[in-house]
Amino acid sequence: MHWMDWILGNEWSMRLPKGKYSELRPEMLMTTLRKLQHRISERFPEAGLGKVCLDLTELGEYGFKIYKRLRQPIWGLRILTGLSIVTLILVVVVMGIRSIDIFSHQSNGWSDFLQGLESAINEVIFLSIAIFFLGNSEMRFKRRLALRSLHALRSLAHVVDMHQLTKDPAVILAGTNFKPTESSPARSMTPYQLTRYLEYCSEMLSLTSKLAALHVQYLDDPVVLGAVNDVESLTQGLSNKIWQKIMILDMAGPETAG
Repeated sequence: MHWMDWILGNEWSMRLPKGKYSELRPEMLMTTLRKLQHRISERFPEAGLGKVCLDLTELGEYGFKIYKRLRQPIWGLRILTGLSIVTLILVVVVMGIRSIDIFSHQSNGWSDFLQGLESAINEVIFLSIAIFFLGNSEMRFKRRLALRSLHALRSLAHVVDMHQLTKDPAVILAGTNFKPTESSPARSMTPYQLTRYLEYCSEMLSLTSKLAALHVQYLDDPVVLGAVNDVESLTQGLSNKIWQKIMILDMAGPETAG
């Protein structure tokens, strides 16, 4: 029984049930990513979006490797931290014993006592800070590992947004009334192809959000949770813009359906 269960009682510390579908499964997410990459490459073999999805798949494979490290304890670091804490405590105890011995033989009254007390308090404070710093070294290492992966996912979400940026459905609605300029991007997609392209972009953003969520599935850290929420908010906002374009394409006629 966990010590918190013993103090608070079972009714205050009940654990959440872990069912088969209560958490994201990284291996299934990677399968979905690979299938999406193949779908994009088969429908748009010359588009750069397939290469972006391949990069996202590689980021997912990198994340698949670090998720286990985020979930499992780093025993080497824990042992080193424990030895360092024990060494610090022993050093402080030895210094305290020597200070008491010197004070007992060379006492000059209350002034020496107060000086010794102040020194002892300072040592306890510094020892507490050192123990806190060493005790959180494993969490800081995992946090740095997770934040580096999340930063890459955030950057890739912006790359996906750049690929859909010039896919303007208003051009299709305008029909022959649209007059391109010399700097206008080439638009050769049919309404159906453009709809599929935008849907692929939306799927990539959704999977990016799920890859980010996996970082806090195994790591309870407020800093990492905040970074994950930022990625989820970013991908949701970008996906909303894409679906606005898809809705405009739906207004263009039944050709875009399917």
